[in-house]
Amino acid sequence: MELIRIKDLEKKYKTGVTAIYDFDLKVKKGDFIFVIGASGSGKSTLIRMLYREEKPTKGSIIIGGVDVAKLRNRKVYKLRRKLGIVFQDFKLLPKLTVYENVAFALEILGLPRDEIRKKSMNALNLVGLKNKAKNYPDQLSGGEQQRVAIARAIVNDPKLLLCDEPTGNLDPETSWEIMQVLEEINKLGTTIIMATHDKEMVNRMKKRVILIDAGRLKQDYAKGTYTHEIV
Repeated sequence: MELIRIKDLEKKYKTGVTAIYDFDLKVKKGDFIFVIGASGSGKSTLIRMLYREEKPTKGSIIIGGVDVAKLRNRKVYKLRRKLGIVFQDFKLLPKLTVYENVAFALEILGLPRDEIRKKSMNALNLVGLKNKAKNYPDQLSGGEQQRVAIARAIVNDPKLLLCDEPTGNLDPETSWEIMQVLEEINKLGTTIIMATHDKEMVNRMKKRVILIDAGRLKQDYAKGTYTHEIV
């Protein structure tokens, strides 16, 4: 079943730079997609348009039947409640514990306390950090902090998880651990779209790969590798 349909997408900035153009893509429920390409190719712009941090100049982005491009600004929060987003720099709140960082995402939705606790602990258990619930971010390694960020992103059972260079600041071994966590989340049914420069990781994972070149979708491989970029 189709989750995302992107058609005739274009993003042109006021500076005159066109970051994305002539872009079409279909994403099925349960897909795990790596978005690759050189720096400045448009990977992060695409991710930001999917969660409406950026608005397309033209074209449509249909997610679960809703055209994100036409969504009124005051309704963007409804879209983001259905998404999970993971960034390179974690974006954790330093004065909150691991548990509080994850639970915070549910508290703003006004869920009952018991439900918040159950969902938060389940998410922490899934990323292997249930035993670190009372720790603070500065007491964790970079990989552990990213796991907390992932737990926060998935705590409300999103259908779609967007990851923008989530392993960019991590060493290869830690990056692989993070990818195994993401693969487990994908197996549970969450669709994942991940922008990355990590060639080794893409090659090992053997997932669907889309290559963006100067803003255009150049290649789409069902089980591709990063090496296709240089072929």
